[in-house]
Amino acid sequence: MQQPEKWGKMQRNAIARLVEWKNKIGRKPLVMWGARQVGKTWLAKEFGRQSFQNTVYINFDIDRSVRELFDQDLYPQSLIKGLEGMYNAQIDPAKTLIIFDEVQECNRALVLLKYFQEIAPEYHIVAAGSFLGVATHQGNSFPVGKVDMITIYPMSFDEFLVGIGEEKMSDILNELNLSLIAGVSGRFASLLKTYFYVGGMPEAVETYAQTKDFNAVREVQNRILTSYRADFSKHIASTDIPKARMIWETIPLILGRENKKFQYSQVKSGGSAREFETALDWLVHSGLVYRVHKIKTPNLPLSSYQENEHFKLYMLDVGLLAAAAALDIKTLLAPNNDLFTHFKGALTEQFVCQELKATDKNYPLFYWKNDKGMAEVDFVIQYEDQAIPIEVKAGENVQSKSLSVYRKSYQPLRSIRTSLKNYGDFNGVQSIPLYLIGKHFTR
Repeated sequence: MQQPEKWGKMQRNAIARLVEWKNKIGRKPLVMWGARQVGKTWLAKEFGRQSFQNTVYINFDIDRSVRELFDQDLYPQSLIKGLEGMYNAQIDPAKTLIIFDEVQECNRALVLLKYFQEIAPEYHIVAAGSFLGVATHQGNSFPVGKVDMITIYPMSFDEFLVGIGEEKMSDILNELNLSLIAGVSGRFASLLKTYFYVGGMPEAVETYAQTKDFNAVREVQNRILTSYRADFSKHIASTDIPKARMIWETIPLILGRENKKFQYSQVKSGGSAREFETALDWLVHSGLVYRVHKIKTPNLPLSSYQENEHFKLYMLDVGLLAAAAALDIKTLLAPNNDLFTHFKGALTEQFVCQELKATDKNYPLFYWKNDKGMAEVDFVIQYEDQAIPIEVKAGENVQSKSLSVYRKSYQPLRSIRTSLKNYGDFNGVQSIPLYLIGKHFTR
């Protein structure tokens, strides 16, 4: 039996969702997906520490011998007895959390989740796994309809604040006291610059919290990027490995341009969807890349109006994007706010993308561009019964014709511009500070 360790001051908002799952009527085994190294293991263990008397932790990647138990044709009750013996544990359905970690390494464990739901639903099981091993998975072993699911993303900005010891600033953010937030907006902008460099990968955040050394943070980020590249060879067909690496390494270059639309010809001269789409699909399904499609018109549901051949790609994390682009620390430490406009505003757009992805609603994201190609709105989300345009502005210069063109064409009930400006309403456009954009859509 293994109790989870406490890792610094880390706090994950997803804990509340796990507590809701525990107390839900008709609860099913929970599958917790996410890219590698976003903190799934810590989260599952911390949930066990907070909400159960004990935790039985099974790692299918490390403890390969346990796979032999799962390979047997066992019913849930027999499997539980086997686990009790192997881990010298007493598994009480009401008091014990069972964690299947790296579940993608044991297909039989995924299959058995179905039988726990049908035969022994009283057990609390969280299966944590990386998308990496599932993105190209063949067969029908995934228990569709028999599990609850949650996706874990890198740490959001408010989670980052707690992680580096800025709990008071996080409290101000969460209380949404707009006058108080305006009073400390300069401090929030400074912390946001730090987040742009450090990002939300838990190891990078913990390293910064302990050392305040940006060089040490960059070493962690480069190691994560290297491990992702190594994973390509483990999970992708050999013919697609170089293609995935080419796409992965091209994303920072494309985001650094004025026109951020992804084109296969930018990856390789003469490149085409036919050549690269399998590798790209794997990157998207692995959680390493976010794909944001263009929509023709902002009618609901937005997914019905997306143009599959037109899209932009964002990386998993703003800190990893900064590392992949070799952003110099001098840019961060500069006394002005050039960081937000540096790199053609790519870091700012990336930040807004991942803040919206990390909300508990996990809104599908789109962007809009008119037929003439002269006006483009960075994001459009479907929020309740509305299509809401979100224009991202790096810094405080909020002059733009694109949102005006959109509003004139479609008369949306709500329009949002997010920048370093404080809350307000300017000519019918709601201004939301960058550091509050995620909280705005979590309320």
